[in-house]
Formats: sequence, C-alpha cells, structure tokens
Amino acid sequence: MENRILVIAGPTASGKTALSVELAGRLHSEVISADCMSVYRRLNIGTAKPTEEERRGIVHRMIDIVDPGEPFSVSDYEQKALPAVDRLHAQGCVPVVCGGTGFYIQSLLFSRALGSVAGDASVRAEYEAIAQTQGKERLHELLREIDPDSAEKLHPNDVRRVVRALEIYRLTGRKKSEQADGFVPRFPYLCVAFNHPRERLYARIDQRVDEMLERGLVEEVRELLDSGVPENAQCMQGIGYKEVVLYLKNEISFSTMRDIIQRNTRNYAKRQVTFFKKIPQILWLDPAGKNPEDFILNELWKLNR
Repeated sequence: MENRILVIAGPTASGKTALSVELAGRLHSEVISADCMSVYRRLNIGTAKPTEEERRGIVHRMIDIVDPGEPFSVSDYEQKALPAVDRLHAQGCVPVVCGGTGFYIQSLLFSRALGSVAGDASVRAEYEAIAQTQGKERLHELLREIDPDSAEKLHPNDVRRVVRALEIYRLTGRKKSEQADGFVPRFPYLCVAFNHPRERLYARIDQRVDEMLERGLVEEVRELLDSGVPENAQCMQGIGYKEVVLYLKNEISFSTMRDIIQRNTRNYAKRQVTFFKKIPQILWLDPAGKNPEDFILNELWKLNR
C-alpha cells in the first residue's frame, strides 16, 4: 500500500484514539496526530492527549513539539507533518493520521492552489513587515477589512496565507475568496469517522469534561500560568483552558466553568462534523458496528486495486 494514507477523523470524544492505535499496530506503522492542541508540551489533560498506556507502544508524531506560549499555525503543521508522512511512505508504511483539527488534516491530504495570481515580492515584503512590526493580529485585521470570508477561514498565525490573500487583493482588486482555489489530493487516501448520534456524542463529551476536571485540569492550567505562560497565549485559548483561566481569576464559579466547557466543546464538535462532511469520499462508520478495523483495512486495500 505504497504512498497511501489512512485518516481517522471526527469530532472530539468520538473514539478516534483507540481506533488509530489499533490500526497503526496492524499496519506496523505510526500515528501522526492532527490535533492543534496536542502539539503543545505540558498540555495533557485538557487536550485529551493519549497516555503512554493508551499509545500501546505505537510511535505518535506531532505531539509535544511546541512549548506553551509559542504560536503554531496550519503552515507550521504542514511543514513538520509532511516529512513524517514521506518518511513512512519511504519505509513502505501507511501513515495513520488521527485528529479532529480539520485544517491540519486538509493540509496533509491536499495540495492547495493559493490562486493563480503571480506573486510580487515587494508587496509580500510590505505585508510581512506589518506582521513583524505591528503584529499578526493587525495583519489579520487588514484582511478582514477587505475580505472577511478569507479572514474567517485563516488563523492570524497563518501569516503566509494571510499575506497571500492580501497580496492577491492588492494586485487584482479581487478578493481571494472569489478566486477558484483548488484542492488536489497529494496521494490516495482513506478517511473514516465514527457517526455517533448527536445525543450520544454530547453525552460522551460531557463525561469527558467531567473526567478531565477529576484528573486535575484546573491544576494543569494553574501550573502553566505559574510557570509564566501568558493567559493570552495561543495555547491558552483552547476550549477547557480559557474557561479555567476565568475560574482561577474568580470571574466564574466552578460549576459555571464546567457547564461552559461542556457547552463550548459540544458546539465545537458540531462544527467539526460540518467540516469533515466536506472531505471527499469520507466514510462514516457506525460506532456500534463490529470489527471496524477489518472493514477499514479492507477499504484501504481497495485503494490499490
């Protein structure tokens, strides 16, 4: 199955981790995480980062690679994760990508054309200078003023694509969101996700949040803040972290914090499902079905036929 890739996608708390570990073991491969919070060191409980026991000896890439407080973008992920995919392919292995960050998965599966407009180095340098001197947020504000649709899709930390969107508008007078960008698959892939009924998924999410709090999520956030990680750092904006910060500042009660984390996580899961439905040929699995691993491997084998 040379140069194929297997993706275990889906919303939070849907059962991705255990499935990916089992399949990576059967394929004698590795798991490449596609989770925007698991990249951070010392953020363990709130990210639902798999423990050593849960990993069962399977190598996991793209976990614990960034210090808290450091920014990390989709472009950073793509630049670091693609070599891991290429290395496994060179070894004759099928990479098992697992995660719920849709843009991370998209960056691996597809090579994106950022418009057909030729670049202009001087224009690009001008916008890059703004990012350096006035901040990435200011650069993102400039994009939002002229092309709110593109700004909504691009994170402020994804400076390269924000600059490109501004460059396209400067050179053509047309918004990047109006350009016919395309997504070209880099290699044959199989993408699967568990299709939980909404009520069941929400119950799993609520239970996971309760377990995180029992395991010490509040203490984890307190230790991060005490070690000097700013409360406005990118990693602290993740669901579960920003709400605990408010609790530690005595702005909300413990029960309110818990309810808000559960509500925000449920809303995020809904957005995840919407995003993944747009991935071409994604297979939605019945979580009550037997032996999903056998079915997935059979479908993966069909990619070679």
